[in-house]
Amino acid sequence: MRKIILFLVIMIVMTVLTAAELPSSFYKAMNTMKNEEVLCVKNYYAGASFTESYTDFQSLDKDTVMVSRSGENNSSNAVLQASINSLVVGNAHLGWQSVNPYQDIKGRHAVLSRNEENLTGAFSIEKFIQLALNSTLGGTSEWLPCS
Repeated sequence: MRKIILFLVIMIVMTVLTAAELPSSFYKAMNTMKNEEVLCVKNYYAGASFTESYTDFQSLDKDTVMVSRSGENNSSNAVLQASINSLVVGNAHLGWQSVNPYQDIKGRHAVLSRNEENLTGAFSIEKFIQLALNSTLGGTSEWLPCS
């Protein structure tokens, strides 16, 4: 009998605690939180890095596929690939760079290329980015730049 009474008291206390409202500061903090999703990938063998960031978004539908190969043992070339397909209402930041993975005389890595995009509004992103150690990767481009 004593165990049953103790059990009932515990159940009543737990019910009261779960029914209690959280302080108003909790709700204020939850309402002022900003949406953020960040992806950063680095491949030191290829000398490549990629950042994809979405902030203050109302809606985000994204499908990003990353492939990173080291190219060890000459099995394949060192490469970092990003395939991005996103529908966004908010802010986006895409950035990537290639550096020479081998140091110069002063111990620095020369920056070979860099790109940065900042977008705001309602938009769609469809991109394929391939950063490699050398240019002997298979395949061809769909679009060629003007020369």
